[in-house]
Amino acid sequence: MANFESPLSGKILELNLKAGQKVNEDDEVIVIEAMKMENPIYCPFSGTVKEIRVKVGDQVSEGDVLAIIE
Repeated sequence: MANFESPLSGKILELNLKAGQKVNEDDEVIVIEAMKMENPIYCPFSGTVKEIRVKVGDQVSEGDVLAIIE
């Protein structure tokens, strides 16, 4: 299992993943708004989404765990 952490601080605008979904490295899975810009966040590794720890509208800080992927 691996933690998928936020690379920057901001507000979650989109979640393009669900628990149980298979994801591949470099899939665009989350969009975070930071400094009035939409920033796509790409999955750093392949696996299956075990748990999502954020929802649309949440504020996150750099290093916060967004999801757990196994």
